[in-house]
Amino acid sequence: MGNRKQNSATARKEAKKNLAIARLNNCPTSPRKMRLVADIIRGVDVDKALYILKYSKKEASIRLEKLLLSAIANWQVKNEGKDIEEAKLYVKEIFVDGGSMLKRLRPAPQGRGYRIRKRSNHVTIILGNKNEVN
Repeated sequence: MGNRKQNSATARKEAKKNLAIARLNNCPTSPRKMRLVADIIRGVDVDKALYILKYSKKEASIRLEKLLLSAIANWQVKNEGKDIEEAKLYVKEIFVDGGSMLKRLRPAPQGRGYRIRKRSNHVTIILGNKNEVN
């Protein structure tokens, strides 16, 4: 590996050390419905985001709450000696991508069939420290 490539790889590794990542794949909710909830918690402190998700009426918030708790647990594993309150964790990035689609046919009048697309999505949450924001 060349010197420049190695330096950029180590720099990327150092930048990822303070981040905690959690992914949810093939969640059986449409991406549009999941994005509505994801947009609410983007850039918010972890405590406030958990509060928002817990008391939200949307069905997608249940899955996002579990995913956020998983990301917090991943952060704790990476940083064993540090305290969560002192770290001031926040939702640095959250994005929802479209997943696989189940295609079904529903009977319709006069011998036709209407298509039903059962959508799924992939959600990624990245937590960062507010102390180390540039």
